[in-house]
Amino acid sequence: MTTTLPTAVEGPVVLDPVPAGRLRAARPDLLLCGAVLVAILLVQGWNTTGFPALSDDEGTYLAQAWSVQQGRGLAHYTYWYDHPPLGWLQLALVTWLPAALFPDVMSVAPMRVAMLLVTAVSAVLLYVLARRLGLRRWAAALAMALFGLSPLAVVLQREIFLDNIAVLWILLAFCLAASPRRHLWHHFGAGLAAAVAVLSKETMLVVLPALLVTMWRHTHRDTRKFAVTGAITACVLTGLAYPLFALLNHELFPGDGHVSLIGGIKYQMSRAGSGFVLDDASGAHAVLRSWLYYDRVLPVAGLAAAVLLLATARWSRTGRALAGPATAAVILALVALRPSGYLPAMYVIQMLPFLALSLAGAVSLRPRRAPVRPLRWTIAAAVAATAAALVLPHWYDATRTALTTDANAPYRAASHWLRDKGNVPDPSRTRVLADDAIWLDLVHAGYRPGTGAVWFYKADLDPAIAKTLPRGWRDVDYVVASPTVRRDAPTLPLVRAALTNSETVVSFGEGDGRIEIRRVNRAETR
Repeated sequence: MTTTLPTAVEGPVVLDPVPAGRLRAARPDLLLCGAVLVAILLVQGWNTTGFPALSDDEGTYLAQAWSVQQGRGLAHYTYWYDHPPLGWLQLALVTWLPAALFPDVMSVAPMRVAMLLVTAVSAVLLYVLARRLGLRRWAAALAMALFGLSPLAVVLQREIFLDNIAVLWILLAFCLAASPRRHLWHHFGAGLAAAVAVLSKETMLVVLPALLVTMWRHTHRDTRKFAVTGAITACVLTGLAYPLFALLNHELFPGDGHVSLIGGIKYQMSRAGSGFVLDDASGAHAVLRSWLYYDRVLPVAGLAAAVLLLATARWSRTGRALAGPATAAVILALVALRPSGYLPAMYVIQMLPFLALSLAGAVSLRPRRAPVRPLRWTIAAAVAATAAALVLPHWYDATRTALTTDANAPYRAASHWLRDKGNVPDPSRTRVLADDAIWLDLVHAGYRPGTGAVWFYKADLDPAIAKTLPRGWRDVDYVVASPTVRRDAPTLPLVRAALTNSETVVSFGEGDGRIEIRRVNRAETR
């Protein structure tokens, strides 16, 4: 018996078009999601370069992305494994084209526009996830709006933080885990996306159990073991690339004369904590107050909704469907509530999508014995009107600040002053201590990267930079005394001495937000 292969089909291969019925069915989702997305991009894009004030963290991540683009290594100074580098490698890709076309634009304020792309993708993924978890269109749109229009989101999602990039990838992982097709490759992709999220910001590691909850519910019983095993394998193998990179560079273990991954982990685990978040005198409580200043609804009501969904998961279809996101919100909240540890202001970014999903899901819960439809709609309208009356005025006040305040005028003025050859005739032979928020501006102005434009921390903490300062503070010409520099100078001997032995040449802004350009008086010692 012979077997013959089928003959090739002559002529071009024609792909089947997308069925018209599927497009018609998806049209309401596309229109609703598109309308909310436009609102989010308009609100977040308006005045994005002006508010909030530039932060040293933003400058650091962008400077590291610039270093990658320039082929100078993983960081603009010695990379010491403080964070996995994948976050700013992605940032380098996103900002590559504008940086190539307009090199001077590669600074913090203009490059915030790149975060709009990250926000747009994350918002769409959240809508897709909400629909895949069974929420109706209005509830999915509500989750999307809460995620992108909360004053907390308007302030923090426009900043160049690794957390925003990690949120995009973890949302993609949840979308793949909740795929209605239940394909094994979707779950494998979920594990891969989860690993990228963790390698973008390592604190995403605590969300992985919640991802497994969602995957467990959306896998077929017959293939569940294969799906979960494949996802875990993909996540672990991808994550192992980071320690493997350190091992191949002989930087996995601590030793003399080099940085190490284990040393970086030890630092992160032993760094000074922020205290207990409910202790009024702690730094963590100050962070919590700053969150609640912008938005009390999403953090408080969203967390309460997550607890409610988990409590009703046994009898509520919505509770069961949203068990994964609700678990993520609760886990992240418990991590923030630990008695010791460091709580940064951007931590809440990781919670926002899960709080938004939980709150939208809780709002869409219906009792077992729902009232008749006219009464149900009347109750829903009354609740919506009451919520809007309580929430919208506060959201308006908090968002108006982000849309109208120019907090970065002092930074721009300081940058222009340092670029002016009438003020600094030869930048290439001038050494300036500054924070990373203005570091790239100095590089574009002609100051030598690393040794002329000096990130002020490195003057005390990087031995390679210390070698270029044999006379200590006397080798410094100027100090850009921003709020960050003034805050941290007491713990940095060289920076403190440079500030002490300097005088203000010009000052921009007022109060605590002012930026002083100070000339070091090398002949004086105080």
